Amino acid sequence: MRIQSGTMKLDLHGMTCAQAQTAIDAALRRARPSTYRLEVIHGYHGGTELRDMVRRVYAKHPKVRRVELGLNPGSTVLVLREY
Repeated sequence: MRIQSGTMKLDLHGMTCAQAQTAIDAALRRARPSTYRLEVIHGYHGGTELRDMVRRVYAKHPKVRRVELGLNPGSTVLVLREY
């Protein structure tokens, strides 16, 4: 996981949905008040199972204000706070 100017980046490549949920939940717990966004890199060439899980589960998470499409089809952004 990388932290860069208010954005945390988390790479889920090679994880199952259960492992990915555990990693995302841990990142959300570690997020500081200065963290605005969590960019989840899930990929898309190997299928859409991770992407669909991230968008479905975390759209309803209490720490996530909204879910945005990433800059490429292999990522999803979880907005934790407004700028």
